[in-house]
Amino acid sequence: MQLKIASYNIHKGVGLDRKCDPDRILSVLAELDADVVALQECDRRFGQRQSVLPRARIEDSRYRPVAIDTRPGSLGWHGNGFLVKKTVEIVDTAALTLPALEPRGAVRIDLRKDGKRVRVVGMHLDLSGLMRREQARSVLSHLEGLGKPVPTVLAGDTNEWASRGGVFRCFADGWTVLDCGRSFPTRRPIARLDRMIVSDHWTVEAAGPHHSLLAARASDHLPVWARLSLD
Repeated sequence: MQLKIASYNIHKGVGLDRKCDPDRILSVLAELDADVVALQECDRRFGQRQSVLPRARIEDSRYRPVAIDTRPGSLGWHGNGFLVKKTVEIVDTAALTLPALEPRGAVRIDLRKDGKRVRVVGMHLDLSGLMRREQARSVLSHLEGLGKPVPTVLAGDTNEWASRGGVFRCFADGWTVLDCGRSFPTRRPIARLDRMIVSDHWTVEAAGPHHSLLAARASDHLPVWARLSLD
């Protein structure tokens, strides 16, 4: 079974031209053609935390939004959300509150494809190195509390500038931190902020940033992706 997973900080839909253009984000997602997309900054920050991407336009695409038990108009939880292809079955969802000085969260979905159950966590970690490590430990604690492990992918904006060390020290035996390439800022990517961390169940076929003319303008982050397989 193969699964293409992507992570994309969409910067609330605001591109380098300072215009909020949800259709441009959806066009980048169409280019990506991933089975599962973990989004960051997909909701507005204030008020009712409305989704930046109109649900009707999402439904018109090859994706569908994943319902997380949060605010009715939001796509996710503290800006984290998921889109999945309509051919992928959603088994379970959860919103995680992470320790932070400002509101932070993560979202988890369990999926089934080709008869195999897999788990994906979308997250947007803190600017503070200390808080990033606490948040990573909180996510790992949540996963351990679910019982028998299943093939798992953690995807998101880690805000970690170090290529090694830092928050990645939290992921020891049983985990592999993927180098998905430079993704920030889009005008001239120098930092590997957007990463994926996979359990050892997976075989990594390929991984990297998605760099197109449209992606270079749609947000301040490039999306990153990984193609994974299970025996």
